[in-house]
Amino acid sequence: MELIDTHAHLNLNYKDLEEVVARAKEASLRAIVVVGIDLKTSRKALELANRFPGFIWATAGFHPHEVRKIREESYQELRKLLTRCVALGEVGLDLAKEYSPRNLQFEHLERQLALAKELSLPVVLHVREAYQEIFPILKNYLPLKGVFHCFAGGLEEARRALDLGLYLSVTGIVTFPKGENIREVVRYTPLERLMLETDCPFLTPVPHRGKRNEPAFVRYIAEKVAEIKGLELETCAQITTQTARDFFGI
Repeated sequence: MELIDTHAHLNLNYKDLEEVVARAKEASLRAIVVVGIDLKTSRKALELANRFPGFIWATAGFHPHEVRKIREESYQELRKLLTRCVALGEVGLDLAKEYSPRNLQFEHLERQLALAKELSLPVVLHVREAYQEIFPILKNYLPLKGVFHCFAGGLEEARRALDLGLYLSVTGIVTFPKGENIREVVRYTPLERLMLETDCPFLTPVPHRGKRNEPAFVRYIAEKVAEIKGLELETCAQITTQTARDFFGI
């Protein structure tokens, strides 16, 4: 069996990284995508990709919380970083917690989407309480290879995303007692359009709630998705892993 954690933040204070990577490999992971949220963490993601070649892969981008820090020269460095990355991201809109002003979030989402199109890179999208606002923007950049990381919408948002040719990524929320809305989305979405992620160190799945999350725990997400779909774990792993490989080119 092969699994891929398509969204991990091992660039955030994992002092036991060697052990974390070893546990991931023992848990059947064959790749981890480490995601940048600003220039510092994007650089760190690439450092980890160089340290664990062929196993860790990097993305670079400005999270909507971080766009207030962007200067014009930031885009020059971002462009250079992206030449060694498998995707741009995570980028998007977060209207639940406006740590960066709305106008800056909209401006830099569009600038980063344009950059991804120019460089022919897939896009990792972060969206919180902003699905209605982001769909009209994304339509302007079609065709777009994009994934809604940590998808938290309902069936209507899932349908609209799928209609645009986009992918949905599932976190440990699918294992939470209060995660029925995500389980409903998983039932609805073709398995070929789903990816699996931990979003570690956040959103630790059952049965490890209360502990720090790590890539090895993506197996619990795969098990829950397989259960919801009425499939063998091997089948779920094979299809979602191939989707991730094709999406990121890894």
